[in-house]
Amino acid sequence: MNLPPLVNYSSENEYRDHFERVYCHAVLETFDGVKVRFRKSDFDHGFFESSNKAGSKDAFSRRRAERIDWIAAVLRDPTCELYQGWDNVKKRSDARRRVSVANEDYVVVIRFTGKKRSEFVTAFVADPSMGPGKPSTVDRIRNGPKWSPQ
Repeated sequence: MNLPPLVNYSSENEYRDHFERVYCHAVLETFDGVKVRFRKSDFDHGFFESSNKAGSKDAFSRRRAERIDWIAAVLRDPTCELYQGWDNVKKRSDARRRVSVANEDYVVVIRFTGKKRSEFVTAFVADPSMGPGKPSTVDRIRNGPKWSPQ
């Protein structure tokens, strides 16, 4: 898949404005007709990372933000790999979440709120393997069930 070029702004606010203009004020439809809703607050989850082991997303991520236009491209591409998401609370796969994997390491997650309606959850460049015998984030995604329409 050919992804759009990286977006280079000088400030977090410029990326936030871009996100709101491109995603929050328009309806994005996936390759299979699912409407994806984006909220202004989604920016914080999608473009921040944890700076510590506590896991709270407290640091703006330029790496994530530069790929802001990749979200739409991935959701509209029928060739991306599709998997069920993961429910961290129940520790099991969740068919209401769809994980799209593009170019081996870019991940976009949406959560279904109806048959052809969903909301954006997050997007990120997946972590590589952390050493021998430790699967990468994409390996863990691929070990889960493939996504299929309900």
